[in-house]
Amino acid sequence: MILTKNVTDAIRKFSLPYRNQSDLSPLLQEISDVKLVLLGEASHGTSEFYTTRTEITKRLIQEKRFSFIAVEGDWPSCYEVNRYIKGYDTPYQNSREALMAFNRWPTWMWANEEVLELIEWLKDYNETQDQKVGFYGLDVYSLWESMEAIIGYLQQIQSPDLEKAIKAFECFEPFHKQPEQYAVSSALYGEDCMQEVADLLKDIQNNRKLYEEDAEASLNVLVNALVARNAEHYYHTMVTNDNESWNIRDHHMVEALQYIFHFYGDHSKGIVWEHNTHIGDARATDMKREGLVNVGQLTREKYGSQHVYAVGFGTHRGTVIAANKWGNPYKLMSVPEAVEGSFEYYLKQTGDGDKVLLFNESNRRDFNETIGHRAIGVVYHPESEHLGNYVPTQMADRYDAFIFHEVTKGVSPIQQS
Repeated sequence: MILTKNVTDAIRKFSLPYRNQSDLSPLLQEISDVKLVLLGEASHGTSEFYTTRTEITKRLIQEKRFSFIAVEGDWPSCYEVNRYIKGYDTPYQNSREALMAFNRWPTWMWANEEVLELIEWLKDYNETQDQKVGFYGLDVYSLWESMEAIIGYLQQIQSPDLEKAIKAFECFEPFHKQPEQYAVSSALYGEDCMQEVADLLKDIQNNRKLYEEDAEASLNVLVNALVARNAEHYYHTMVTNDNESWNIRDHHMVEALQYIFHFYGDHSKGIVWEHNTHIGDARATDMKREGLVNVGQLTREKYGSQHVYAVGFGTHRGTVIAANKWGNPYKLMSVPEAVEGSFEYYLKQTGDGDKVLLFNESNRRDFNETIGHRAIGVVYHPESEHLGNYVPTQMADRYDAFIFHEVTKGVSPIQQS
């Protein structure tokens, strides 16, 4: 653990006050001309993390011409939003209706008032642009939704791959859209659909010229097929090897990101919104010891650290939207003061107010000790967070910058009709 004096001295010396949006300018200057900006969050339900990422994202798009946003969300739901903000033919009359596409738990992650503001801005911005900014989902969970999207599109264009898609989908039908049932059946009884979805992805890739009349539709069907293959692998694995299922998920996110980059071209630049545990380099945490990788590590390895810029987020206390059990209704929960000895604790000890830390060659050695760093998931138990919500971290190796909001509040979920 870092000695109190060491870390507080370093924070006092290098932190910048964050009082208004203009105070983000030094961060934007540091980002420079990278290919990929990773914007984290310490929870999936904190308003300030969303609003600050929105401000950074707007400036990256306006000032540095970034091409797309990719988030820790399902591809089919995000693609509906993408179609809406680009002005494609959709059933949605406004941004609020478009966000109703996020109807799978935890809906509050993306169907919230904070994201609504971003989507409305993107819609207005794209109406003034020839090259429109996209919005996509990188996650792996949407197995059934992606299969349904594939079949619907292949039927529409009368594709020769339709029969294979229907065969693959029929393999999953006995599990009634319950991933837990499929996971147990495939892992313990050998009843899986691995070959069916692998064959489907292969055929769609081989026949991709059939889908090039509408380039975005081609991207959609290819990534949905990728989701189906990797989701099958994920659910197949999660019962018997939780670490491996984590790795499958993050490898999938990077693979989906590669498809998006290919669609936008060699000179495109992307912004990723995901939890700190995904965007902060796993090698700077105890994840490395457990054999876990993540998006932050994999993208640095793939594109080069000089082309990837990761921004972590944290808070000292406040409230958050989360659930006490997977699948349960969300609640507004209290976030207790950060535990003594954690990074968030020392950020508070060095003075009131929000802060920005920029890690670079001049100060990385001042932040290279291991220290606890809070992480809150969609399932949260504030009363016992000191037992497992703090990730041992070398902060300056995990991130390129860190934004601290001292007091935060929960997001405002949009009520599902």
